[in-house]
Amino acid sequence: MGWWVPFVVLFSTALVIALLVTPLARRLAWRLGSVDYPGGRRINCKPLPRMGGIAIFCSLIAGTFMQTLGFRVFGWPSVVVGGMRPPGSVNYPALLLGFCIVFLTGLLDDYLELNPKQKLLGQSLAAVIAVSGGLMIDVVVNPFTNDGIYLGWAAWPITVCYLVAYANIFNLIDGMDGLSAGIACIASITMWVVSTMAGHLDAAALSIVLAGATLGFLRYNFNPASIILGDSGALLIGFALGTVSLLSVQRVAGLTSIIVPLVISGIPIIDTFSAIVRRGRAHVSIGQADKGHIHHRLLDEGFNQRQTVLFIYLWTGLLSIGSIVMTQVGVAPRIAIFCFLIVASVLFAMRLHLFRPVLLHHYNPETGRDELVGPQDEAFEEEAERFEEEHPIFPHVGE
Repeated sequence: MGWWVPFVVLFSTALVIALLVTPLARRLAWRLGSVDYPGGRRINCKPLPRMGGIAIFCSLIAGTFMQTLGFRVFGWPSVVVGGMRPPGSVNYPALLLGFCIVFLTGLLDDYLELNPKQKLLGQSLAAVIAVSGGLMIDVVVNPFTNDGIYLGWAAWPITVCYLVAYANIFNLIDGMDGLSAGIACIASITMWVVSTMAGHLDAAALSIVLAGATLGFLRYNFNPASIILGDSGALLIGFALGTVSLLSVQRVAGLTSIIVPLVISGIPIIDTFSAIVRRGRAHVSIGQADKGHIHHRLLDEGFNQRQTVLFIYLWTGLLSIGSIVMTQVGVAPRIAIFCFLIVASVLFAMRLHLFRPVLLHHYNPETGRDELVGPQDEAFEEEAERFEEEHPIFPHVGE
């Protein structure tokens, strides 16, 4: 049996389950009233059912079952003892429990609309359980000196924050048909390539299952979508990719090995970072939704929805290719490639004005109050330009 056969079976299983379960999830969401209506930061022009995460979760469970079946019945290599990871270093049932908790947190939010603190509590609990199961990095190796930086007790909070952040970056960018699922599919395939070359079979198995799940879901989620991921899907996808990125390295990890997964998910990371900067500059809550994300800016440039999504797919693909090349070259070329990718992406982000606030505080002389205004308000552009002149994000560069 070829080494690639188990991966083909896992990918196909997840793909078929997603294709079969997504229509059922759509029907259930309509029945429960879990519907996303036009408005806010999303740009859909019609009501769309949420709970797409049900299909993603079922695909992940089916992939887990198929991997177990393949090992016990067909003699597939175990993802535990067949890879480079020492047996027992990761408690996989604990990881599965973490996945269940983050999925249920998102599902409850799709149905009941939890407040931010409740969602953060669920995500943090899932991350803590995963970390308690051994999913963490204890030592980071300096690529220049090969000296180890021991994180000690800090490994726990750092890894928990990392997983929670990874979950949320895909949730934040999920504002257009097929966007988050498509980026996740490309990122999953890339992580499968990287994990396979490194011999981390557990990371490779999870990433290829996630690739099949997201590709199958895209059949219904690409523009014009008939269902969206919802928090149940976006949080689960982000958590899964964060898990893959940590499984792709051992507890002792090289700095560049940690950087590669961040490059692969560069678009949602840049989008989240720019949102934090944008809202911070305007003195509004970081949790305040706005229409300043990458896809909104590309729409402002004249792209339609499909063109916008395909452009971001291409951007993600280029970052993914760069990340694969990084794993095949020496330390100096890795750093050079990383710096080029980051600088190019940041410059393009500045070209799209991603750091420019789209919500501003404005004193209304008629009411005597400080009000929050946006592009739909008169004279917003004039006030925004004045704000940019008075508060440049990079004083010596300019946008």
